[in-house]
Amino acid sequence: MEAHTPHVKPMSEAAPTKPAPQLEEVVGPSAIGGGWKRFIDLLILIAVNDFKKTYFGTALGYIWSLARPLMLFAVLLFVFTKIFRVGSDVAYYPVLLLFNIVMISFFQEATQTSVVSVVGQESVVRKTHFPRLVIPLATVITCLFNFGTNMVAVVIFIIAYGVPVTKTWLLFPVVVIALFIFTLGISMLLSSLYVRYRDIGIIWGVVVTALFYGTPVLYPLSIVPPEYINWILANPLTPIFEQARHWVIDPGAPGAVAAAGGWLHLVPAFVIYIVVCVLGVWVFNREAPRIAEEL
Repeated sequence: MEAHTPHVKPMSEAAPTKPAPQLEEVVGPSAIGGGWKRFIDLLILIAVNDFKKTYFGTALGYIWSLARPLMLFAVLLFVFTKIFRVGSDVAYYPVLLLFNIVMISFFQEATQTSVVSVVGQESVVRKTHFPRLVIPLATVITCLFNFGTNMVAVVIFIIAYGVPVTKTWLLFPVVVIALFIFTLGISMLLSSLYVRYRDIGIIWGVVVTALFYGTPVLYPLSIVPPEYINWILANPLTPIFEQARHWVIDPGAPGAVAAAGGWLHLVPAFVIYIVVCVLGVWVFNREAPRIAEEL
């Protein structure tokens, strides 16, 4: 009897094996993930709630929003009128100083708060399909609310001081929009970079202080020495503050172009303004999907 030999299929006839599943990268939500309607609803909700709770539990409430710049104004007014006497030759210097302090305070508060805003919302960013841009934008808008309440008191003070009300006051929103866009561009850039590089918070604290003194807040542009004038003019905040002074406080003072000595001297500030805003949008959009991973 012949032994039975099992039939073995040749290798070419073996059943084909399934390819191993490929790992796919899971991309996080974009800067405006979830649609515009959801984005706007979340933005309004967070901005309003943040504004309400800013001074929640304090004795003076929203009065602190104005009290802080007023205290700084009182100190600086004494120093620059009684000691250095910088403001003695500047028309309406007290109201100009208060006006400038409220404007620069908005920029400082918004950018410094925005630096840690995304990291501060780590629990939300990690667990939900949350549009990342809402976080820094809501922070800037909250500071804009504070700025608006402060400006009401400042306008009353300006009128009481005797500053004439002119048609150019209607152009002040143009200045606010320019300042808001620049502030938002910086806030987007800083908040996205801080997720990876925590040194950004320390560096920006130094930079924002330098910008305070490098912007014509405490002094008019006319007293800046010629060897330093180009550095001051390269600051994107300088034309904003000079134009605000011309339109609101002193129509007799030169506007941004006249104070700079022509449009060409403002080109560096304009270029830096555009580059910072575009860079802020680009970096934030690039980093938004990976923020949860980096936290």
